[in-house]
Amino acid sequence: MGLLITGGAGYIGSHTCVELLNAGYHIVIVDNFSNSKPESLNRIRRITGKDFTFYNVDLLDKDGLESIFYENEIEAVMHFAGLKSVGESVALPLRYYLNNITGTLNLCEVMKEHGVKQLVFSSSATVYGNPDSVPIDEGFTLGATNPYGRTKQMIEEILSDLFHSDNEWSIALLRYFNPIGAHKSGLIGEDPNGIPNNLMPFISQVAVGKRYELNVFGDNYPSRDGTGVRDYIHVVDLAIGHIKALKKVLETKGVDAYNLGTGIGYSVLEMIKNFEKVSGRKIPCKIVDPRPGDIGICYANPVKAKEELGWIAYRGIEEMCEDTWRWQINNPNGYEEHANLTITNNNIIQEV
Repeated sequence: MGLLITGGAGYIGSHTCVELLNAGYHIVIVDNFSNSKPESLNRIRRITGKDFTFYNVDLLDKDGLESIFYENEIEAVMHFAGLKSVGESVALPLRYYLNNITGTLNLCEVMKEHGVKQLVFSSSATVYGNPDSVPIDEGFTLGATNPYGRTKQMIEEILSDLFHSDNEWSIALLRYFNPIGAHKSGLIGEDPNGIPNNLMPFISQVAVGKRYELNVFGDNYPSRDGTGVRDYIHVVDLAIGHIKALKKVLETKGVDAYNLGTGIGYSVLEMIKNFEKVSGRKIPCKIVDPRPGDIGICYANPVKAKEELGWIAYRGIEEMCEDTWRWQINNPNGYEEHANLTITNNNIIQEV
């Protein structure tokens, strides 16, 4: 029996695939490379010494999804695939609603047709919107403030309705906060397309000399230094959280949400200082206007995940920065040097 990983070539997906393979799971990856690079799949194989099946399929291609389920014995699904930029979603809302929601509907319909009813969904803390207080727990009222967050919130509601229509489903909604860091090997990490939308890859690209300076979006938030505060979590801790959630959905029925975060908030300026410390590089920055849809302070209450999943985030902020820097200094252009790689079949990637 296998696990289908949608978006498995992406940042969080690739790290989760490494942890799954190292834990002995058989995985099938599907990705369309809209937010990822083919080389990440080679790196997964290199880190683990293990192989897997891969399909270059878009979730909007329902027939393509059908073929994956016909050709493999899928037991459960981890669903990472989706567009993920807050700013871009504000500019291109229809694209986000079409891609994220329709892709998920196609996936769930195919899963149902094949009797696969175990799902771990990659949600987001953006579903909480601008919370009245922090830390945020799973009982807070949902109210996403941007189209990206609303796609996650809508999908959560769809999945809840799906369970209530058929109690054989088992679904974990993982609301994670701000993943950063990289695998200790330095072989896989965050490699955004174009200008980074997230803080840490932008900081690291400035540190490595790829970009001139960092824009700090707003300095008038009710935080220690006026800059936005987020709960940063190491991507490997996050990946392990997915395995903990998988074990739960394979053993129980129901639908439940879990925060995956550290419970500690760091401001933008604090993150810059931490990264300067571990890299030995100065990060030039300037204050600019806040971005549409951004909120001021956001960090998790992760107690429920600890109590029900047996999960806790162990890696601290210094380790997160060190691992990010190792990835960036070893891959200054991300996976770009391997841009001439192409898929020749479902399993092999080679240079052309």
